[in-house]
Amino acid sequence: MEKITLSASLSVSRIAYGMWRLTDDADTSAKHIQAKIEACLEQGITTFDQADIYGGYSAESLLGTALKQAPALRDQMEIISKCNIVAPTGIHSDKRIKHYDTSPPYITQAVERSLQHMAIDSIDLLLLHRPDPLMDADKTGNALDALIESGKVKNIGVSNFRPRDIDLLQSRVKSPIATNQIEISLLENSALTNGDLAYLQQHRIAPMAWSPLAGGRLFQDPRSPLTAKLTEIAATFAVDPASIAIAWLLKHPANILPVMGSNNINRIKQFSEALRVDLDRQSWFELFEAAKGQPVP
Repeated sequence: MEKITLSASLSVSRIAYGMWRLTDDADTSAKHIQAKIEACLEQGITTFDQADIYGGYSAESLLGTALKQAPALRDQMEIISKCNIVAPTGIHSDKRIKHYDTSPPYITQAVERSLQHMAIDSIDLLLLHRPDPLMDADKTGNALDALIESGKVKNIGVSNFRPRDIDLLQSRVKSPIATNQIEISLLENSALTNGDLAYLQQHRIAPMAWSPLAGGRLFQDPRSPLTAKLTEIAATFAVDPASIAIAWLLKHPANILPVMGSNNINRIKQFSEALRVDLDRQSWFELFEAAKGQPVP
């Protein structure tokens, strides 16, 4: 599988496996999680996306249990995690309200917890999960630099940031911001026209796309023009329609990295199918038109 270089020290697989649904599975055993990881690795998916908040602050621990039982897997993986969302559940059940915290003590403690929960020595890529209106850029930047210098974090990035948010943080941190993980799909396509992807291309920052299948909404109504077009094009390539939706993202020159999530082993084994699809320009715009519900101007 193609690898995309995010920094001098980090290359990631063209498709990443998102672990936000680990706790939703009926089987959360270490053996079953290990099987999901191996299903990814067998097709060249080496990048795994976590966050401290996933599963009510419990998904990282499930991954850690699996890695403790199969420690050899760690060297085959790039592990991404995120922090700074504080929700009143799990370890933060004493909090009154959901909020964001980018203060140095919080970020540092969150990283320490994530390392312990995942049973690893370092996080390959740490993302700030959401822009924090109260972020003190100087202090946050210093904290991120200190984590890099300590070796506990190898690279930093952001998630759900707008261009000005990225500029502000980058102006206060020594390490380059390696990625911005944002919602991108056929149904959530505003990043293609609101300047977000243009900014990332300008700065040669490869974006990661969360919810690339729009949380399943792409296929809720089989009679919709978009679902019909996906199904039509999928038939010509002999692939699943979901693979066409991912190929649509892969076609974009910004090097979008879809973060795919599923607990179904057979579905996981199909993730790389999208890499076999090379949409021509007209097919790409047919899907874009069907998603927008109108022709391009």
